[in-house]
Amino acid sequence: MCGIYGITEHNPKFIENFIDICKHRGPDGSSVWHNDSITLGHNLLSIMGEPGSATQPWTTPKGNKLVYNGEIFNYYELKKKHIEFADTSGCDTELLAWGLDKFGLAFIDEIDSMHGFAYYEVDKNTLTLSRDHAGVKPVYYAEIKEGLVFGSEIKGMLDKVPNSRTMDNLAVSFMARTGINALRNTFFTGIKKLLAGETIVYDVANKKIVQTHRVHIRPTSNKQFNETEFRQKVKKTVEMCSIGRRKIGVFLSGGLDSSVIAYELKQLKGEANTFTNRMSPNVKADEDYNSDANCARILAKQNSFKHKEVVITPESFIDSWDDSIYYMEQPVYNPSMSMYCSTNKFLSNNGIIVTMAGDMGDEILAGYPKYWKMKNAKWLEKQIGKTKIESWDDVLRLWLNRIKRPLQLTNNPISDDILIKEFRKCYSGELWNPDDPIGSHMALDCVAQVPEEMFSRNDKYGMAYSMEGRFPLATKMFMQYCLSMHTDLKLGPSKNDTKIFIKKAYAGKLPTAIINKLKTGWTVPVGHWLTTTTSTKLTKFYKDRTGEKSKLDITKASQKAGKALIPAWIVSDWIKKYSMNR
Repeated sequence: MCGIYGITEHNPKFIENFIDICKHRGPDGSSVWHNDSITLGHNLLSIMGEPGSATQPWTTPKGNKLVYNGEIFNYYELKKKHIEFADTSGCDTELLAWGLDKFGLAFIDEIDSMHGFAYYEVDKNTLTLSRDHAGVKPVYYAEIKEGLVFGSEIKGMLDKVPNSRTMDNLAVSFMARTGINALRNTFFTGIKKLLAGETIVYDVANKKIVQTHRVHIRPTSNKQFNETEFRQKVKKTVEMCSIGRRKIGVFLSGGLDSSVIAYELKQLKGEANTFTNRMSPNVKADEDYNSDANCARILAKQNSFKHKEVVITPESFIDSWDDSIYYMEQPVYNPSMSMYCSTNKFLSNNGIIVTMAGDMGDEILAGYPKYWKMKNAKWLEKQIGKTKIESWDDVLRLWLNRIKRPLQLTNNPISDDILIKEFRKCYSGELWNPDDPIGSHMALDCVAQVPEEMFSRNDKYGMAYSMEGRFPLATKMFMQYCLSMHTDLKLGPSKNDTKIFIKKAYAGKLPTAIINKLKTGWTVPVGHWLTTTTSTKLTKFYKDRTGEKSKLDITKASQKAGKALIPAWIVSDWIKKYSMNR
């Protein structure tokens, strides 16, 4: 795990500076390689082998160059399959280098990984950039006069890309409309990202993209649910994601997905280090904001986990605010980003190098009530003007209506028709299954919502403190397995009857309180805190952003109203932090 950087010119100084800006991504070493056409850089967080065994840029058997950020989870299986591969280092970088040399882009289809990599073929003078099937690891790039510049983070390339500090109106409009920027454009004009499963090949001499490749996990309806088989698949994917020599910490939210991962990790390793957020002061209003922490505590006690609670206070929320904006790089809709940043720092301070979380469970196992609502003709008619989802365009339009109250982030918002057109360019219907329209929406959520909302915060905040994040429910193997079963098998007769698979498979193994727990968000009661706490830090934070000089009054202490303020404050502070122009 690490950071990758490059530019298609001889410019070691620029890449050295890029590495220095992003040194948090790899404290175990860094290096630069260049010729007259390209400069590549890398910094290393060693997970599989010893730091000296995986120095990059890696020279492949054919003399090509590879910089790689990620893990190949079926590494040992591929070594057995390809007996001609001569392993000299015990690291997956060598396997990837060998496979790309031998099979080209077809090898990407073989690996079950999270990755961002750049592969430079010296004789052809071509550069391949690739991002994993689930979009766990990011790759950003920009076409500039020198050719192409890319990296694991954005901040190091800003001064190299003209007008990058001007907000991209397409990205801003899409985020304002949906709460997530799932498009290829970033908020920084001229800087783009590879989408989940996307690979591009760049002709360095002619300065153009000449080939694209996309890995899709398509929904099908060809498999039946089997409890035993399901548990075996969960065990297998947790085992795949537990490779390496580093200490693993599990984000234990108190929900089903993270509970199952922690349970299976304990069965596999004999121990599990788990961490849960606890709010202080807690608020019991629209919900108990420590209900997840209480469930996690029950599970941890029952299974003898090594469990710690990360206490989130108004003061800690504010203390991590600036860091959360800086490391995230782009504004997000979620009001709890500061908490995620603070939590990752806590885990790092407790010796954790690798983390696991249950993200993507809701999207592949039908965990959200919205999937149940999609079966309701009246609800659909309100959303898209139809009583059935009949086409891929219907899926895209339904996705565009994913939040009730769009944000006001730009004075020149782009129309829905144009947003749909741009959305279709990124996700053009390969995920459409007419036999399971809801499953098609779930598959879209997997590659559009999850990478930008969940995986991005884990990568940015985890790597900010030199930690690698893994997601067992997002391996290629597990996604293919779950998305091969029809949504009707995953949902019951009422809106609370979700995730039937996992509830049936782990009944009797997990506490009843977790099995029967209603879906809740992993969030901070910031709205209530703003109106009920005596924290001087939080009061000042509020007044600095609203100009309010009298007593705090946010719609009668409404959590919803308080949360609604946060995204706008994030955008405003992000503009200042990155010296952006609107």
